Amino acid sequence: METDRRDFLIQGAGALAGMALLPGLEAMATRAPKGYPVAIIGMGRQGRAIAAELQKLGATIVAMCDVDEPRLRSARRRVADATAYADSDQLLAKEKGVEAIFIATPTHQHRGIAEAAVAAGKHVYCEAPLAHTLEDARAIALAARSNQRVFQVGLLARSNPVYSLARSFFRTEAFLKLVSMRAQNARKTSWRQAASTAERQARLDWRLDPAVSLGLPGEWGTHQFDVIHWFTGQYPHRVSGNGGVFVWEDGRKVADTVNLTLEFPKGQSLQYQATLGNSYGGRYEVLHGVNSAFKLAWSHGWMFKEADAATQGWEVYANRQRFFNDEGITLIADATKLASQNKLKDGVGLPNDSLHYGVADFLLSCAEQMKVKTGGSEGLRATAVGIAAQRAVVEGGVIEISQDDLKED
Repeated sequence: METDRRDFLIQGAGALAGMALLPGLEAMATRAPKGYPVAIIGMGRQGRAIAAELQKLGATIVAMCDVDEPRLRSARRRVADATAYADSDQLLAKEKGVEAIFIATPTHQHRGIAEAAVAAGKHVYCEAPLAHTLEDARAIALAARSNQRVFQVGLLARSNPVYSLARSFFRTEAFLKLVSMRAQNARKTSWRQAASTAERQARLDWRLDPAVSLGLPGEWGTHQFDVIHWFTGQYPHRVSGNGGVFVWEDGRKVADTVNLTLEFPKGQSLQYQATLGNSYGGRYEVLHGVNSAFKLAWSHGWMFKEADAATQGWEVYANRQRFFNDEGITLIADATKLASQNKLKDGVGLPNDSLHYGVADFLLSCAEQMKVKTGGSEGLRATAVGIAAQRAVVEGGVIEISQDDLKED
């Protein structure tokens, strides 16, 4: 009897793991090529985070670049063996042995570096959004398409094991049919950087420069809008919104709080809110279906089944969490393996940040010529939506998104 129960538990956990189609988390890290020679251009917060994940995965950071000397100096302390450059063209010219380039500069600087890296014959990982204008985003996507090597855009949900698991359920009767969507990103931060001179302050605070910044809709929303694109296979055809400076009244012109409605061709809409003024709730996306709802919070995910949804059996043994009057089934990657060891609760929450899995996927694609999780064309489409959403906030009206906006040429 106990054997039957365990077999049922393992089979049920296998269903919970997305029909056992997901790769194991440990296997992913193990397969990432050790010693793979890479370089990072842009050593701000994201560049340093990328460096940390590369070191965990065993890649060799041969070179790094930043035009800001204090940041480059700080990066030298973190990656002592890497050669430091203040000019990306010089890095590309001298570091012939580097196989892959990670671009983590401010968004408006991506185009020139991406095109140069592609021309130099490198694999390229470019942070999202791709660019601050559609013209530049299209140019990057075209360069990526012409590249015979790997080009991946840093839209990390597509590499996130919890999101992959949820998406496998989204396409079954466990979810059934999409009803509505909402998402938010709430953090208490000013987007200001500490600097000793006005010139450096302006350079570091590029997100607050309305001439180049995509604001909250572009810099944050692009990543979350892409979750909806990936799950539904749809892109919004209309976006409306508003926003303002409600918290950081320091002379900035870029909104610190925004509210958006993204309308999709099949009639559903996404309600999106982001703020720099309050951290309650953090970052998440909620998709309501006829049979269940998903709440996805990047490191964690939950399925909330409707009372009238059919029971498949495995729910009895699934790990659960209580949310006031609602009970969520925890979405656990590697559930089959953990269940076989009676350690299902140990799998609640990812052991690493989403960036870890995105970097690992990219390295695997480079070394094994695997298809990337997010290529230049998908990066362009997500960026186009982010650009339209920022326009809606700035102009305070309705912005139409045409099919032409989503195309490379």
